[in-house]
Amino acid sequence: MEIVSGKYKITNGHIITENTIIANGTLLIDNGKILGVEKDNIESTDFTEINAKGNYISPGFIDIHVHGGGGFDFMDETEEAFLKTASLHARFGTTSLLATTLTADKPGILRTLDVYNRVHERSHAGAKFLGIHLEGPYFSLNQRGAQDPQYIRDPDPKEYMEILERSPHIKRWSIAPEKKGAIELGKILCKKGIIPSMAHTDAVYDEAKLAFENGFSLLTHFYSAMSGVVRKNAMRHAGVIEAGYLHDELDVEIIADGIHLPEALLKLIYKIKGADRISLITDAMRGAAMPNGIYKLGNAVNGMDVKVVGDVAKLMDGSAFAGSTATANRLISTMVNIAEVRLIDAIKMLTATPARIMKINQHTGTIKKGMDADLVIFNKEIEINRTISKGSTIFTSEK
Repeated sequence: MEIVSGKYKITNGHIITENTIIANGTLLIDNGKILGVEKDNIESTDFTEINAKGNYISPGFIDIHVHGGGGFDFMDETEEAFLKTASLHARFGTTSLLATTLTADKPGILRTLDVYNRVHERSHAGAKFLGIHLEGPYFSLNQRGAQDPQYIRDPDPKEYMEILERSPHIKRWSIAPEKKGAIELGKILCKKGIIPSMAHTDAVYDEAKLAFENGFSLLTHFYSAMSGVVRKNAMRHAGVIEAGYLHDELDVEIIADGIHLPEALLKLIYKIKGADRISLITDAMRGAAMPNGIYKLGNAVNGMDVKVVGDVAKLMDGSAFAGSTATANRLISTMVNIAEVRLIDAIKMLTATPARIMKINQHTGTIKKGMDADLVIFNKEIEINRTISKGSTIFTSEK
């Protein structure tokens, strides 16, 4: 693989900024930062030139919910699993990712945190690690989806404080807000600068509203494992989905693989929430970029068996999706070709919006002077030609 770093110039590319696409633009990069963005060629010396060959140049993709890929899962509890997953997703344009756990016993969660603590600052040719996203174990049993039911439980202050003390790299925690003690946990997370997110939840609207008012600012894989309108004692009650629409400030993430959400719902979410409040996620499990077969969801030894057929991951009995096999470029393709979203908005939902949500938008997520040179070059079919992280090429294609 060709590795390019230092001072260089990318020419002959269509540069996707937050508000426009600069045709035949040029980028100057030095020491991992963007020095200049221009419509025409920038005169420069001592810069290695990369010809984008008329392809698109966008900010690097930011996936804030990914479990694994390429045969690995973060809950394998090995450094290899973390590094190989990061390398796999770089092939598809991801420059930053949030390593995500699954519902597990406390020792399993703590061991995963310990491994992450070791690899967080480690240099590797793959997507950068943004931190840890704890998904579970404080969920609704009824909305568990592919979360292992034997580990689902209520928030226990003794347990979650031990987890929080184990690692400074926890950045978000997905929780069912109706669980006993969930609101108090959410308050503690907010004080620590950790994002509490509603997930795998049977909450009615008033419970979701209370969570929002107490700092829950994100909805995990919107629509998936989440309550909508229900009837109780003949009366209709709105759910978490409706809360997501009614509260403009609530961000939502969606698995835009073309499977979890049909065309109509993709269009509805985009119409109501808009690109500034939607983060595209893969929710990728170890079967991403792998052939059909049987895979473990979670730990390679004691995780749940999952069947992948035709790029769809489901529990063995077919009762629920079990994450996805999507890669980041597929999310863009789905939003453009199925949801009929403008390319510039599809890119925003995988760059600027997740960067804002994760509070890293001061240095990444957009293409402008002074930002990190986290970039992707891809063609009109959203096939990745080159992935660049802080000015260094971490993937190139022979195409």
